[in-house]
Amino acid sequence: MSAIHIPADNVELDGELVLPPSTKGVVLFAHGSGSSRFSPRNTYVAGVLQQRGIGTLLFDLLTREEDQDYETRFDIALLTHRLLAATAWLQANQMRQNMHFGYFGASTGAAAALQAAASLATSKAGTKISAVVSRGGRPDLAGEVALSGVTAPTLLIVGAADWGVIDLNEKAYELMGCEKKLILVPGATHLFEEPGTLQLAAGHAADWFAQYL
Repeated sequence: MSAIHIPADNVELDGELVLPPSTKGVVLFAHGSGSSRFSPRNTYVAGVLQQRGIGTLLFDLLTREEDQDYETRFDIALLTHRLLAATAWLQANQMRQNMHFGYFGASTGAAAALQAAASLATSKAGTKISAVVSRGGRPDLAGEVALSGVTAPTLLIVGAADWGVIDLNEKAYELMGCEKKLILVPGATHLFEEPGTLQLAAGHAADWFAQYL
């Protein structure tokens, strides 16, 4: 594990990068509002991915000061900009031959992941996102233009007892023209706190990334 510092605008974002030997893919995690790179759920999923030989980058989308502002937590454009900055940094500093990139987004981070993936799909920078996974996410906040512009295979994982969020995911799903799948995890609410539900979600995510990275 390497502690890293990602420059973005006039701030530095702290992160932790794990690249298993001979890995061909790395997943950048976009955490939800009020969370950080220390999110226990994202950390758990990252561990499952690492066991499958997939690299992970857990990092803070906001500085500690920025995270105190409730409105900033829900500034999807800013979160997307930070995720793109981290992607560019990773490509420039840790690029291996034939490395593929994926995004894992939770809550508002899922909207940022989808916006960033859509942006890179039309970018001339050369970086393309190979797969996106949303867990308990708010893909609807990405907006119709971004959702219809995503080309990366996308998996939406929602708790089967996460009422309201299921409907938002279904509506976002209909707007997406890429290869896609929606999975409802039995018994899970929004934070996947019920026994065994986070493990199921992590398994689905690992399978998706292993297939497309």
